[in-house]
Amino acid sequence: MRRAGGALAGLIVLGAAGGAEAAPLRIMALDQCADQYVLALAPDAELALSPRADDPDAWLRREAVGHRRLRPTLESAVGFRPDVVVRYWGGEPRLLTALETRGAKVITIEDAVDLDGVRRNIRTVADGLGQVERGRRLEQRMDAKLARAAPAPSSRPAPGAVYLTSGGFTSGPGTLMDAMMRAAGFRNLTTAPGFGAISVERIAMNPPARFILGFFDQLRADLRGAGRHPVVRRAAEGRTAAGLPAATLTCPAWFAADAVAMMAEGRP
Repeated sequence: MRRAGGALAGLIVLGAAGGAEAAPLRIMALDQCADQYVLALAPDAELALSPRADDPDAWLRREAVGHRRLRPTLESAVGFRPDVVVRYWGGEPRLLTALETRGAKVITIEDAVDLDGVRRNIRTVADGLGQVERGRRLEQRMDAKLARAAPAPSSRPAPGAVYLTSGGFTSGPGTLMDAMMRAAGFRNLTTAPGFGAISVERIAMNPPARFILGFFDQLRADLRGAGRHPVVRRAAEGRTAAGLPAATLTCPAWFAADAVAMMAEGRP
């Protein structure tokens, strides 16, 4: 009996060890951008997504259905016990330090000012999650979309356009949007670097030949923003090359290529 009991105990230990080895990685995403990366790269892991994972401006909002949501707090993190934490802007410094102290690996998605920056983000997160091959495939799909959207060689100058958000902001050189516009075959008519406000008066006096609009699908957002002014609306009629959904613009990720493809469709 003792021999049989010892054998059974050994099987239980082996089974427990096997179960531990088979346990999925526990990944916590601290913001909506991180949600997109973990859903794309590690959908079979045990995920804790941010409260905004299925908002209308989340690219993978349908894939987020059914996953748990946690607020980016230390109390939530301690209860979930993540192996890996992924963030873009979410998580204040004390929370990140506490997570690392408890043994969690923190992966940060960086701001990207060009498409190479997006590629670096994909590789960084994929490597941190142990999903290098999935990351490689994701990058390949992004590059294939960019190649299809690229303009054919031409001696003619690229058509000019101004990017405008519903809040009345535009984007110049040194931004990801500028790189996306150029990838779609447009010349950015905003020459001041970085992000800045654009006035209704400027549009009224000198309307650009083409608009690329962003965030206008968020009907309740920026209701009083300069981009929604009647003067701007009239100026954009018949001059809009693309209306980019917010879901393509909220995160420096591979779906920037989808926005490039949308812009390319409106290229003259």
